[in-house]
Amino acid sequence: MHSRASLLLVSALAVSFSYAEDQTDKQPSAAMMAPVTQLATFMSRLPPGEHATAFAKRGVCIVENFAPFVFCGANAVARWEAGFRAHVSDLTELAAAFGAAHDFNTSGNRAYFSLPTTWTGLASGKHFEERGAWAFVLQKTRGGAQDAEWRILGYGWGVTAYTESP
Repeated sequence: MHSRASLLLVSALAVSFSYAEDQTDKQPSAAMMAPVTQLATFMSRLPPGEHATAFAKRGVCIVENFAPFVFCGANAVARWEAGFRAHVSDLTELAAAFGAAHDFNTSGNRAYFSLPTTWTGLASGKHFEERGAWAFVLQKTRGGAQDAEWRILGYGWGVTAYTESP
């Protein structure tokens, strides 16, 4: 099952890279963007003793560009977080900027979109810029209309360009 979920995320990411038509007329709502922004803020700051809370409670699957690359199943978020903290240990001043979402779609309590993202910061004192596509699958939590909120069920990250300068 975990390999099927990761295959679906990788396939979704591949489709988002090939999708060229502008989708600016259909965008995720502010409520859908909230966990994405929350996650990017967490990743930028990595506060000691705090953990990522933007994810769904169960069934999370993350495809990343650092080993072991696929984080699915029990403790996926904790394993991803430990890997991410190690991955960015020599990075400072991390910041993410988002472009308009592409291929936005919803079905029931799920939403999907690909989000052009640019990460900037310092890598061992050198300025870097990493551009990529962040494909998200969100799940609306159960509860009344008032308490329901969106959580990240899975994401796939793919780098499309990287530059570094002194």
